[in-house]
Amino acid sequence: MSSIITFIFYGSATAISITPDGNHVISGSTKSTIKVWHLDTKKLHFVLKGHQDEITSLAVTPDGKYLVSGSKDKTIKLWNLETRKECFTLKGHGDSVNTLSVTPDGNYVVSGSKDNTIKIWDLEKREEMLTFTGHKDSINRIKVTSNGKLVISASSDKTLQVWDFETREVIATFTGESAINCCAVAPDDVTIVAGDEGGNMHFLRLEGVGNREQGTGNREQGTEKRQKAKGKRQKASRE
Repeated sequence: MSSIITFIFYGSATAISITPDGNHVISGSTKSTIKVWHLDTKKLHFVLKGHQDEITSLAVTPDGKYLVSGSKDKTIKLWNLETRKECFTLKGHGDSVNTLSVTPDGNYVVSGSKDNTIKIWDLEKREEMLTFTGHKDSINRIKVTSNGKLVISASSDKTLQVWDFETREVIATFTGESAINCCAVAPDDVTIVAGDEGGNMHFLRLEGVGNREQGTGNREQGTEKRQKAKGKRQKASRE
């Protein structure tokens, strides 16, 4: 590592994102503000204000024009990074918005909340599209696969679930021994890594799950059956 740049601001840093062009870092804090930093000048570029509580999650749309933010104030906001203004606010969660992810086409936002639900929002229509209610505890992390077909959710109910974006069904579930706090999806859209509260990392392989050509589930006489697969599991324990 040739150099280290440190940005100092008031309040604990709670969320961070980088614009697709790599020119700006965006940070959220306990002070309910969002700050955009320029990497070249190493200076604060501008500040976005509007949330009423801690910023929990940030995501930039693929075109780099918009920022989506989630907060403990139960809302999601869309910001125009060019005009530096708030576009609109999405309301619907009954508790803190813990995590969010933007779909690869930039048309939808998927959010997870402390209210145990996952919601998909249509950014063009500025409204809630649908709600997933399969978890029994707080949603800690949401990821969308690079092909936009699957939504991965990690929850305090000790499960990691894989949802089909179109059919709205759970097509795979992994159950751990403690709350699953985070997850990541490899570019192959098949390998998932999840971390739990007990200090373990779980490596999951989902071959065949979400394959449109082969169908998302077992088909018999034209009827689709809901799949409850656990995938292949490997565990790496904390030393």
